[in-house]
Amino acid sequence: MKNTALLLLLGSAALAGCTAKTGMASSAASSVPTLELTADAETVPVGTVNRDAADDPAIWRNAKDPVKSLIIGTDKRAGLYVYGLDGSKRSFLPEGELNNVDLREVMIGGKKTVLVGASIRNDPANAHVGLYKLDTETAKLSLLGKYPAGAGEAYGFCFGQDHGGETFAYMIEKSGFVRELTLSFADGKATSKITREYKLATQPEGCVVDDRTGRLYVGEENAGIWLFDLDADNFAPQRFANINGRELVADVEGLALAAEGENGGYLVASSQGDNAYVLYDLVTGTYVNRFRLVDGAIDGTSETDGIEVILGDFGPAYPEGLMVMQDGANEGGTQNFKLVSWSKIKAAVAP
Repeated sequence: MKNTALLLLLGSAALAGCTAKTGMASSAASSVPTLELTADAETVPVGTVNRDAADDPAIWRNAKDPVKSLIIGTDKRAGLYVYGLDGSKRSFLPEGELNNVDLREVMIGGKKTVLVGASIRNDPANAHVGLYKLDTETAKLSLLGKYPAGAGEAYGFCFGQDHGGETFAYMIEKSGFVRELTLSFADGKATSKITREYKLATQPEGCVVDDRTGRLYVGEENAGIWLFDLDADNFAPQRFANINGRELVADVEGLALAAEGENGGYLVASSQGDNAYVLYDLVTGTYVNRFRLVDGAIDGTSETDGIEVILGDFGPAYPEGLMVMQDGANEGGTQNFKLVSWSKIKAAVAP
């Protein structure tokens, strides 16, 4: 990826102490003031009832007709959903157990294609990446192939692209490995090769790549957020933010980028331990603000796993961008995803 000479002032002073992993949100509560917002819409629930099932969303913005943009969401017990901005189910692809999802636009066979990727968990001993094409007209997914991603259980997943258009997949394996796969789409077919890896001390999951700056952010659930400089010769992390029980409460789960300009905007993290969302400045690495979704016309969120933010025009309801977050304890018992206008979030959290 293209090298950048940005100065990163690593934020959030290193503080000891992490809550123990429980698999659910802990009873910890941040002592930092937390804004309260409400959701603007929600998806229909996933098909798996009365279980921890919905997990991670991705967003495709239709630049030509923003209100026809689409949301892809995982049911980690069953497969991949595609939703409209009204929250309706547009399609479902049964894929068994998978976890996180991401997308990028790539050229396949000379045609611009919306490529969707997911971490496939059907084989706990061997991680795989599933690659799919999204038909944006029919809102349906079709399988390109499933590709080995090393030993261990597939968990987190995200894409990255360099300035030359090369596409990478990042598999976050449950025992701690962060693996980079280089993807190729020659002759209309997808191939992958593991090119780099690094093992964190404990379980990670959420990840996101800032294609503008060549930075990969990875959440180690009970430790904090790490930054990998993808242009560096050494594939090793720098500390970005610690779990400290104040700004960020364990578990740190989903990560997303609200990218503004050449390198600005926010890194957004799910502070699952106190049902909140935390914003960090991407240039300075410093803590900015935090908020949670509370009950309004639509119920709030809790125990959030995956999140996604995409800025831009999504129509009158979301004129500056859209944030989507998984709701781990949805009213009615079956999990779903909540939608919030970025205009609302930005107005509330701006310093």
